[in-house]
Amino acid sequence: MAIVGGGASGTLTAVHLLRHAATSRAPLRVVLVDRDGRHGTGQAYATSDPDHLLNACVDKMSAIADDPGHLLRWARANGLDVAGSDFLPRAVYGRYLRDVLTAAESHASPASPMTRVTAEVSAVSRSFRGRPAVHLSGGGRIDADAVVLALGNTRPSPLPQVAEVAGGRYVGDPWAPGALARIGDGTPVLVVGTGLTMIDVAISATRAHPGATVYALSRHGLLPRAHRCPAGPPAPMPIPDDATRLADLLRAVRAAVTAGDGDWHSVVDGLRPHVPALWGRLSLDDRRRFLALVARYWEVHRHRIPPSTASRVSRLRAAGRLHIVRGRLAGTTAVRDGLVAHVDEEGTPRDLRVGWVVNGTGPSADVSRDPFLSGLFAAGLCRPDPLGLGLDADDAGAVLDARGRPSEKIFTLGPTLRGTRYETTAIPEIRTQAAGLAPRLVAAAGSGIRPYPPVHGTGRPRRVPSQA
Repeated sequence: MAIVGGGASGTLTAVHLLRHAATSRAPLRVVLVDRDGRHGTGQAYATSDPDHLLNACVDKMSAIADDPGHLLRWARANGLDVAGSDFLPRAVYGRYLRDVLTAAESHASPASPMTRVTAEVSAVSRSFRGRPAVHLSGGGRIDADAVVLALGNTRPSPLPQVAEVAGGRYVGDPWAPGALARIGDGTPVLVVGTGLTMIDVAISATRAHPGATVYALSRHGLLPRAHRCPAGPPAPMPIPDDATRLADLLRAVRAAVTAGDGDWHSVVDGLRPHVPALWGRLSLDDRRRFLALVARYWEVHRHRIPPSTASRVSRLRAAGRLHIVRGRLAGTTAVRDGLVAHVDEEGTPRDLRVGWVVNGTGPSADVSRDPFLSGLFAAGLCRPDPLGLGLDADDAGAVLDARGRPSEKIFTLGPTLRGTRYETTAIPEIRTQAAGLAPRLVAAAGSGIRPYPPVHGTGRPRRVPSQA
């Protein structure tokens, strides 16, 4: 069993797979491949900044689908004086995921070992007997009974306004290893985007240098809202079964907020579990209309920030160290020790002299830009979802091939399902998907083929005694 991606999606898949294999006494070998060797943390939880906090409280972030108190017990066992309503640093949560993965390995059956591999996956192809082969950029190959594409979020789409002239002053992927360490020299930073990535960039840049200033640019200038603590219970959302149009759903949500005296927090929390089903009801045109007109408003209310983070942002704005600019980036000009960013601020030209431009626009909205995924599409093994946000897949996470047939050997979960489920990027959704996928993966690995996975950290193959 090969899992491509060692972040939260891949880690939770491995954990639930090993747990299920142990209880079902199914022999299999799990190979967890991560490009940067960040098994367990991935991109989201590899940050070392202690002020980068989780955007959900401890009570909601357990890695184990059927044990909601698991994270709280781990935190207290590791000497952290926390409550279920607290927001942990993301680096601490990364340590938790690594510990959960290690514990799953140690409790796994001897017939179900796991190997961690640090390598970039360059392609997936069909090997003998129709089984998938995972090809590594270093020349190794893993012949597996099944493959899980746990790829996480795609990289941001390039900003053509700056990519050619910015040189080393443009940070195209702020979550690449060491990317944020580059911007702490005290020169002004322009972040294109005003979402969660911008919040983290602003915190890091202003903490690294007492005189640093951050400009955050987006069309609407909307910032993530703050969590309410203590949180109230989710509001029931009685949406009629015949509400299949976006206008119907928006009308129902507005009515629920009005009925709750303006308490949108509870309405959003009550709506969240139903989003995949509601998304599936909408026509393709309505989904596109949502993405163009409504998505940004949903995101800032749905993906909220801790109260302490919101207070920090308010202080930075009051001190003149964080400026929210409504508009778009028209271009850049390279100057000595920096850039001039040419901004169209709601129809008024404005030039900003900055030291850095950071792409904080979030995951790319065009999955075909990803070289690895475009190779899968060209091979006919997968196809993009109709919106191009991720992979097309059935309800159980089996990817659909070029002809629309669900694969028996290739699966996916998490952010790659955004186009088909929309609400699929947070830990509660991913852990549920991982737990549901585990039995199907064990069944797919039941043929007993002996593969040749690479030695950990290299591309050299070696024979092993059980199937992957």
